[in-house]
Parts: sequence; C-alpha cells; structure tokens
Amino acid sequence: MKNILLTRIDDRLIHGQVVTAWIKQYPINKILIIDDELSKNKLMERIYKAAAPIGIEVIIKTLEDAKNFLKDDPDPGENVMILVKVPELIEELLGSGIPIEKVILGGMGAKKGRKTFNRNISASDEEIESFKRIMDKGTEMVYQLVPGDKAVNVRNLL
Repeated sequence: MKNILLTRIDDRLIHGQVVTAWIKQYPINKILIIDDELSKNKLMERIYKAAAPIGIEVIIKTLEDAKNFLKDDPDPGENVMILVKVPELIEELLGSGIPIEKVILGGMGAKKGRKTFNRNISASDEEIESFKRIMDKGTEMVYQLVPGDKAVNVRNLL
C-alpha cells in the first residue's frame, strides 16, 4: 500500500494554499489527483503538473486506476498526497480497502444543488451524507483551510 501522508477534498485541487502551505507541512513528493474527467484532459494535466513545486510529481488518475496505484507497494521514500474534488471518491477508496486515517476538507465551491454550511464549504445533501459515511467508517474528517488554522471536526459543522 502506498504511503499516504495527506488526503484533501478541495475542488480547486492544486492552488496556492496546497502548494505553499500543505506541501511544506508534510514531506510529500507525489500528488495524486483522482478525477475521471481530468485524467482525459491533457491540457489541464500539463497545467496542474506545472503548478506543482519542483521535485513534486503530479499524477492524475481515474478512480479505478487510482485504487490500483494506491494498492501498489511504495517506492523508497515515496510520500503521497491525495487530492479530490468530492467526498464520494474518498468513500470509494475506503470501500476498496484503502486505509485513510484522516481527510482534510478544504474548499468546495457553491454550485447548483449545494448549500453553504461553512466558510468555504458548500455541499449537496448527498455530499453531506457521504461525509457522515466516511466518518462512520472511522476516518477522521476536519475542516482546515491552511495548516496554521485550527482544525474543526466536520461532524461539529454538520
């Protein structure tokens, strides 16, 4: 199983806070973005890879390919950060036997079908139910925009 150091839900994926704050907090050298649609978009793939700091490999995979990748043995010194846009993907990973101890909820923007329930978090009823199922499986879930912010248990926000 790969060495997963950080798992984050953030619909912006790689952006300033991820690059400047979270990667400096953890010895991450690989970012795994799980997004079926993005995995087919070569232009966006190049943009995300260019947004990562030097020395950080960005891998974009479909959910099924990501499951297989995460179940592989880690390369020596490999430390992975998982980035997804929606909680259902985390739920799928957990359901396939991939252990995720903690999920950090970052930004989920407003869009049709979502309602705001915290500063930068909007979620649909289905996404909120997914949060609950993830936590019910024993995975800790906190809202924390940047490492310096106090982590807030998502269950308390719901």
